[in-house]
Amino acid sequence: MIKHVNKEEFNKEITNGKVLVDFFATWCGPCKMLSLVMEKFDSKGVIPIVKVDIDEDSMLANEYKITSVPTLIIFENGKEVKRRSGFMSEEELQKWVSE
Repeated sequence: MIKHVNKEEFNKEITNGKVLVDFFATWCGPCKMLSLVMEKFDSKGVIPIVKVDIDEDSMLANEYKITSVPTLIIFENGKEVKRRSGFMSEEELQKWVSE
């Protein structure tokens, strides 16, 4: 299940193992399209997914230098290991996460 987190929950979520973080905004068209892809992808149980609304958590967005949305970051044990911005199809997302 995709979890929406705030700054307090964020650090706890990214510290153990691998997690995919989706930085998004409610007004962003590509974010809405990616949300549908993420829901389908999440049902496969490949990697835990958390979402951060950049308008509600602008400090977190600034901390991770989010300049465009959607931006996806994969963290491993609290460290950023890869990042990608923009819409992705489910196939692209699967490939990117697996690389």
